[in-house]
Amino acid sequence: MRAGILRREREESYIDYSLIFIILFLLAFGLIMLYSTSSYEAALDYGDSAYYFKHQLFPTILGLVGMMVMSYIPYKVLSRLAMPIYLAAAALLILIIPFGKTVNGAKRWLIIMGVSIQPAEVAKVATIIFTATIIIKLKRNLMSYKGFGVALLFPLILAGMVYGITRNLSSAIIIMGITVVMLFISTPGYKRYIIAAVALLGIVALLVILIANSDQTSGMNYRFERVLAWLDPNAHASGKGFQTLQALYAIGSGGVFGKGLGESMQKMGFIPEAQNDMIFSIICEELGLFGAIAVMLMFLLLIWRLMIIANNAPDMFGALLVIGVMGHIAIQVILNIAVVTNTIPNTGITLPFISYGGSAVIIQLAEVGIALNVARNIGRE
Repeated sequence: MRAGILRREREESYIDYSLIFIILFLLAFGLIMLYSTSSYEAALDYGDSAYYFKHQLFPTILGLVGMMVMSYIPYKVLSRLAMPIYLAAAALLILIIPFGKTVNGAKRWLIIMGVSIQPAEVAKVATIIFTATIIIKLKRNLMSYKGFGVALLFPLILAGMVYGITRNLSSAIIIMGITVVMLFISTPGYKRYIIAAVALLGIVALLVILIANSDQTSGMNYRFERVLAWLDPNAHASGKGFQTLQALYAIGSGGVFGKGLGESMQKMGFIPEAQNDMIFSIICEELGLFGAIAVMLMFLLLIWRLMIIANNAPDMFGALLVIGVMGHIAIQVILNIAVVTNTIPNTGITLPFISYGGSAVIIQLAEVGIALNVARNIGRE
């Protein structure tokens, strides 16, 4: 009897309460900031200052339920379901072509039984599960260029579909970023990654130079316009640089301790849809540098906890799943803050657990549930 009690205590001790606390803090903080950021625009557009808050609250609760469910479903089952999940993600993307809903000029959503779903978010978690599975199956063959290419191929197909069908370049970049992080951890040696990184940076630098020296008066791709707005926001203050400039004004006016919760001026119609990808600028304005650093520290703690789980995972598949989740969150946080501070061109990337978006928060919480499930199995085998 005593042995059974000790066994149960040992199993319970591996529930990562620190990770759960961090997630709950980010969700609660996100809902508070969402209400503060969106109340003015929601009152004007819908006559209800809590409109966005209410529409985010239900997916958040649903996501927490999903997180709990995923934390109890044995993560090894996902290996057998990798291909069906991958095909389901691809099918959802294809369904956008005939049935997709257009919002703000972008056709990226499906309405299923009255619920709005963004298939690009499903593609991210499908990438994590499928890539982890294929890395395990390839094992030593992963070191060959053929094996490495096979591991890259399937995520590349999903990323290509995301960009080709939804024109969502940021999600396509995140999908490939997740894949590269997982492969980087799985394969020894840095040579191929250094060469690829240098080549990519060279291509990007050359492209930026060509865009900067192009005829700006002629019609050009809107992504090129974003690059020009990034290089000189003031010169494009009435166009693509408007949102970036207003975000920078918000950050600058916040000072060290901010204007106070709810006291932002830039959310009064100056930053379009500030509750989405620009919510970090309102955090900086209302809570100042102190609040911004506190949020970044919480994300660093989250990534650290995921690293601890990955390092102690009972097997390679569990470790890879957690690494994929960690890569997804880390890439998205870094890119969002980089966009808001005009470190990179505006790409429309949301801040995990804080920005408005039902599909995103549900998928992100489901991923955390997978990480918690791996944590629950530490020390059992």
